[in-house]
Amino acid sequence: MISRLAICSKSRWLARAVFAEICRAVTARKRSLWIPLVALSLLLPGMAPASNVNGRVELVFSKDPNVRKHMDYSGVVVWLEPLTGPAALPTKAPQAEMIQKGKTFSPHVLAITLGTTVNFPNYDPIFHNAFSNYDGQIFDIGLYPPGTTRSIAFRREGVVRVFCNIHPAMSAVILVLKSPYFSVSDKNGSFQIAGVPPGSYRIHVFHERATEQTLAALNRTIEIADERVQLPPISVSESGYLQLPHTNKYGKDYPPGSDALGYPGTKP
Repeated sequence: MISRLAICSKSRWLARAVFAEICRAVTARKRSLWIPLVALSLLLPGMAPASNVNGRVELVFSKDPNVRKHMDYSGVVVWLEPLTGPAALPTKAPQAEMIQKGKTFSPHVLAITLGTTVNFPNYDPIFHNAFSNYDGQIFDIGLYPPGTTRSIAFRREGVVRVFCNIHPAMSAVILVLKSPYFSVSDKNGSFQIAGVPPGSYRIHVFHERATEQTLAALNRTIEIADERVQLPPISVSESGYLQLPHTNKYGKDYPPGSDALGYPGTKP
């Protein structure tokens, strides 16, 4: 039986052969061959199937009770960066949502592509004020009442730490990426990156309770040439992580009696 890798290799060989024939046809002025050859050359690259990249992450050396007691490995972002150049992003700006309910941002970790507009609907019976003044794109959507929403378009790549100016225990992370090939792990640590074209990629990992050095050490390169790729397990250490207090949007401490400080917060 011919392997999928062999089929992909044969498709690439056929594409090269077609282009060579086009050159010969042009030289010989065989104009009758131009249209079918060009059409075939356009179709052949698409014959290589897109891949589903599957994997699983595990969190180790964690002090978070959800990890230690409940084996919750959710919220780890894994994405692929093409080595041949920037990946094509959606031409129409995507939409995403981070709701506020029960004094909690949901999802707690949101991965999006550059240019995505994120809606922040308030489903609580109280006012909220989502903002970020750390690292990534700075924003402040202001104070708004229950049953309404506010939106922000994210045009800067990076990690965006999100807080509420009224409730300091509320925290979330938005990861803005230049690649459409990403996934966020579920509670079991499983993830799947769908629709990845064949080629060479660098694997990146983000976890809010891992140091930059730990995450940099997890970078790997991968060659994708099959319809289904199973990655080796990825172990993410939380060693060296410190939970830090944060200020409000004015850079000042929250008033006494506010929710417990700290970020990224655990689930209430």
